[in-house]
Amino acid sequence: MAAPPAYSHLRLRDRIKPGVRVLFVGINPGVRSAVTGHHFAGYSNRFWKLLSESGLAPAAASHLDDDRFAEWGFGVTNLVARPSPGIGDLSPREYVDGWDALDRKIRRYRPEVLALVGVTLYRAILPLIEQDPGTRRTRARAQAVGAQPYTVHGARVFVLPNPSGRNANFTYAEMLDAFVRLREFLRTPLRQSR
Repeated sequence: MAAPPAYSHLRLRDRIKPGVRVLFVGINPGVRSAVTGHHFAGYSNRFWKLLSESGLAPAAASHLDDDRFAEWGFGVTNLVARPSPGIGDLSPREYVDGWDALDRKIRRYRPEVLALVGVTLYRAILPLIEQDPGTRRTRARAQAVGAQPYTVHGARVFVLPNPSGRNANFTYAEMLDAFVRLREFLRTPLRQSR
């Protein structure tokens, strides 16, 4: 039996505080993020550049700025805490257990927006979102990226493209457009009561 990878025991610390407006949720940490201790730290990950260029962050930012998230009204966590080189290494059980933990975080911190970072993440947990007793659905049609017709414990759901350099499904311009739409979405008041 092969020894587990040297990074397998590492876990990223959530950056979430009360009063969070947007809770960004990744699938799970990549190896470089686990090793550095910072979210979205992969060399080809464009999350921080998109956050800055979209105007969501007040200044240029890098993975070293994830401790500043609370200043900007943001929080960040992952569905699955275990780092891996790719999502193909995750088991279906990890998604279910991860949703249970994320559900508790949503109830505890009450973000305005739950920003799911990746269409794959959204599709993987959509059945869990729909079954959650804290979920409400509007009559709107689900989108691949952007605002979704769900609220979870009062948090509106918004899907962003995965900013990983491995994501060939979206151009950088399309990714930036989605981050800009999230910024604009934050200006739109919630029409339903929390």
